[in-house]
Amino acid sequence: MENLKDTRKDIRSLTLEHLRDYFVEQGEKAFRGNQIYEWLWKKGAHSFDDMTNLSMSTREFLEEHFVINHIRVDDMQRSSDGTIKNAVKLHDGLTVESVMIPTPTRTTACVSSQVGCSLNCEFCATARLKRMRNLNPDEIYDQVVAIDQQSRSYYNRPLSNVVFMGMGEPLMNYNNVIKSIEKITGNDGLGMSPKRITLSTSGVPKMIKKLADDGPKFNLALSLHSAIDEKRTKIMPFNEQFPLADIKEALKYWYDTTGTRVTYEYVVWKGINDQMEDVDALVKFCKVIPCKVNIIEYNSIDDARFEQADQSVIDMYEHELERNRIVVNIRRSRGKDIDAACGQLANKSSQ
Repeated sequence: MENLKDTRKDIRSLTLEHLRDYFVEQGEKAFRGNQIYEWLWKKGAHSFDDMTNLSMSTREFLEEHFVINHIRVDDMQRSSDGTIKNAVKLHDGLTVESVMIPTPTRTTACVSSQVGCSLNCEFCATARLKRMRNLNPDEIYDQVVAIDQQSRSYYNRPLSNVVFMGMGEPLMNYNNVIKSIEKITGNDGLGMSPKRITLSTSGVPKMIKKLADDGPKFNLALSLHSAIDEKRTKIMPFNEQFPLADIKEALKYWYDTTGTRVTYEYVVWKGINDQMEDVDALVKFCKVIPCKVNIIEYNSIDDARFEQADQSVIDMYEHELERNRIVVNIRRSRGKDIDAACGQLANKSSQ
């Protein structure tokens, strides 16, 4: 049975056209492919037995030739502020984490795109994990579906927003991330508005340009954290390969091509980027294209090098940005007590 299982094809790797053609080849009607496709994506079937409008013989045939590599929420932790962190078990036994972040008016899903991460940000717990592999489109999509179900169960409302800010660098898993967004926004999937989706990158210039060329309707955020190359390289070593000059050029290209402003995610640490020169550099960077800045509270990962800056420094950043007519939001972290906040996802519950 184990060998048979290994040879079965992941049915969700097939397009609707492939499914329709496959069933025609089997002597069935093409609409059978439509039915199965709807079960797989819109109805989120976990098994072929769930597909109740198919005959028993068709379901047995599917079971023999295909597999649904569905995720499983292996462990769920609930924060005192209502945030939920999921340890998501993948079909090959690997684990990623996703987070449901509720506010009084909306629910946001923070999803992962890689097992581990391709990059090496010093302040991020995920970066300390070895990158094992990219997630498939269905594995990303399933995280969103699971959080949508949790939102309906706990808050009696559907999911309203999705952010690609979990484990991994989304632009290093470009094709699968884009396919997952197509399913999240498509009428054959969840039908969410792309305006409610934000992809966050640490800055891969070539891929930012590719994304612009592909004409996305969703939002782009950049984890910046310093607008001074030397300082950024110390906390984000890959900045040596992707320096700020290249990122600026890519962001200009993004704005010229899409007309969409970018959000800069920015954490302020004591003794790292808490001087006036840091603020001035950020203001200058913000004038490259229309943007807004989210100043994010730092979440500890037990590294003595990184400590939340004093409130007076946060106030200085806010004052200078506003004085230069740059939109700025101060973001308080959610889910810190269960290690579910920004930069804390590290599979502590498994692996």
